[in-house]
Amino acid sequence: MRNVRVAMTIAGSDSIGGAGIQADLKAFAAFGVYGTSAITAITAQNTFGVSKSVILSGDMVYEQIKAVAEDSGIDAAKTGMLGNAEVIEAVARTVDDFGFPLVVDPVMVAKSGARLLSSNAVEALKRVLIPRATLVTPNLDEVRVLTGFEVSDVGDMERAAVAIADETGCNAVLVKGGHLGGGKAVDVLYDGERFHRLESPAHQGCFHGTGCSLSAAIAANLALGRDLLEAVKAAKEFISAGIEYAVRAGRNCDSVNAIAILERDAIAWRMLAEMKAEVSKLLRLDGLERLIPEVGMNLAYAMPPLYARTENDVIAVDGRVTRGIAGPVCSGRFEFGASKHLARAVLTYMRFFPDYRAVVNLRFSEELVELLSGRFVVSSYDRREEPEEVKRREGATIPWGIESAIRRAGRRPDVIYHRGDLGKEPMVLLFERSPARIVNALVEILREY
Repeated sequence: MRNVRVAMTIAGSDSIGGAGIQADLKAFAAFGVYGTSAITAITAQNTFGVSKSVILSGDMVYEQIKAVAEDSGIDAAKTGMLGNAEVIEAVARTVDDFGFPLVVDPVMVAKSGARLLSSNAVEALKRVLIPRATLVTPNLDEVRVLTGFEVSDVGDMERAAVAIADETGCNAVLVKGGHLGGGKAVDVLYDGERFHRLESPAHQGCFHGTGCSLSAAIAANLALGRDLLEAVKAAKEFISAGIEYAVRAGRNCDSVNAIAILERDAIAWRMLAEMKAEVSKLLRLDGLERLIPEVGMNLAYAMPPLYARTENDVIAVDGRVTRGIAGPVCSGRFEFGASKHLARAVLTYMRFFPDYRAVVNLRFSEELVELLSGRFVVSSYDRREEPEEVKRREGATIPWGIESAIRRAGRRPDVIYHRGDLGKEPMVLLFERSPARIVNALVEILREY
C-alpha cells in the first residue's frame, strides 16, 4: 500500500524549467505530493518565449497516463499545454477510464504570444475535456476565446464563469483576474452555486509559469483530499509567495519560486538555531562588557538576499545584550523584526554586499576605532552632515549613514562607525557573513582590547 498521495501533470515540457511539467512537479513537491507526468509536447523555450514545439501523439499521451494509473493510481491531475484535438480526446478517455479529479488549465497561448493550442482544438477542449473537469482555470484572454466575453471588471468575471459552466457542464470555474490591473489580483471561483472572490497582492513585472504553478498547486491539494475552495485558497497563498520571491534564471521574465513558501520557514528555523548558539558563545566571552554600548548590544542576522526585504526579515535579540551583575545577559527572545536600527543597517549594507548578512553594534571609543583600523577596513559617517530631507523621513538616517560610509571607503568596509549627535550615542558596527564570524571576530578583538 502506497504511503503518499499521487498527482499527475499532463502538459508540455519547458526547457527553461519555469512552466510546463517542470513547474508542475515543483509545485507538487512543495505540497508533499508525489508528482508524475504525461508529456504532451516538447518545447524549445526560454524566458523570452517558445521557439519550436513538437506535439506527441494522442496514443502516446494515453499510454503514459495509463501506465501510472494502473500502478500507483492518480489522486488528482492537471492539464496544461495539450496542443491539438487528438491529445485532448486522448486525455478525456483517460478520465473516463481511470476516474481521477482533473484541473484543466486551458493553455492556448504562451506569455510570449506563441500559440500552444491549434485553433480547431478549442472546440474539442470545450466539448470533450472541460465537461469532465473538476475545475477549469482560464485567464482573461482564455475567457475571451471560450465565451467571446470582454472582461473589464469582477462582475464580468462572474458572468463569464457562469457562462463557461453552463455551456460546458463543468463542475467549477476559476477565472483568474491577474491581467485586470489594479492594486489587488482578484480571482473568481464559481462552484456551480456560489461565487468566491479571492484577493491577493498584485505584483508588477513579467512572470513565467504562474498559471501552470497555480493549477498544479490546486491539483496537489485536491490529491491531498482537500475540498475545492480550500485547495484553491492554499494554491493562491502558494503562488503569491512564489511570485513575490520569484527567481531570475534567465534574462527576461522571472520564474515562480515554487519552494518559497517552504524555504523561508526552513531558513528562519536554521537562522534561529544559529543565533541561539552564537549568542550563547558571545555571552561567555571574557571582557565582553567593554564592548557593550549604553543602549545595549545586539546581534542581527538577515535572511538571504532573495528573502531579505524588510526589517521583519532580520532576526535579533528582543531586549538586547546588556550588562548584568554577574556579567552580560541576554534580556529577551530571538525575534524577527526585534531590532529596527540594526535591520536597517544590515539591509542597506546588503544592497552593496549581499553575502554579508550579520551585524553587531559595539561601544564606541577612540581606542577601539584605532585597534579596529589596524585589523579591518574602517569607514565612518557624520550624523551632523545628514541632509534635512533625510532627517524628515522616518527610519532614513541609518540607511543614509551606511551608504555614505560605504561610498567614502570606496571598497567594502568591515566596520562603520559614527561619533553620535545630540542625544545619540556614538556607535561602532561590525559586519560579517554570519553570526559565527561575528563572534570569532570579537574573540580576536577582545584579545587586544
